[in-house]
Amino acid sequence: MHHLAELAEKCGELPASFFRFQVVELWVFGGLLDVPKDLDVIEVALVTDLPVDEVPWLSEPVGAEHWANSTRLSRNPFEAVWRSKDAPVWNHRVERPALIWSAADGIDEEALVAVSDGTAELVRQAAPSPEELRRRVEDELEVSLRALRRANQDYTDRRWSPGKLTPYSDALWRTTTGYLDLLDAQAHA
Repeated sequence: MHHLAELAEKCGELPASFFRFQVVELWVFGGLLDVPKDLDVIEVALVTDLPVDEVPWLSEPVGAEHWANSTRLSRNPFEAVWRSKDAPVWNHRVERPALIWSAADGIDEEALVAVSDGTAELVRQAAPSPEELRRRVEDELEVSLRALRRANQDYTDRRWSPGKLTPYSDALWRTTTGYLDLLDAQAHA
C-alpha cells in the first residue's frame, strides 16, 4: 500500500511543463482490490491528457519511460497501463477500477483506506453491462488498429535508416500486443 500512496503523491508533485503529457488520474485495479494479501505487482491505470489515438491499448505515450523514472514507477512493483482522458479507463482487463488520485481533487484518502483495509468494493466503479463491454472493446480495437498501422509505417520508414531502431520496434511490439489482446477479448465477448 505504501507504494501506491507514494505514487499518488508523486502524481501531484510533478511540474505541469516537465513532460509532453500530464497524468490526470491514477486508478488501481486487479488483485489489490480483492481480499488483502501480499502481491507481487500492483496494477494501475495512468490516465493522461493525450487524445485517444495517442494512447492505444498496452502502448506507452512518448515520454512515458521518463515519467515512470521520475515517479519511481519503474523501480517499484507496478504494472501500469496508459489511458486517455477522452475514453473510459475501464475495459476487459481494467475491471472495476478505483480512483486513487486526480489532478482535480488530489489523493482520495477514502479510497486509499478502503483498498488498504479490504473494503475496496465500496470505492470501485460499477461493472459495465456485457453490451457496454463489447462496445468498449470494439472502440479500443479501432484505435489499436489505426495505431498498429502507424507504428508499422514508422518502423518501415526507419528500418534501413541510420540511428537506433529500438524505439520504433518497441512501439510496434507494444501496439501489436495490445491489438492482439483486444482481438482475443473480442473473440471471448
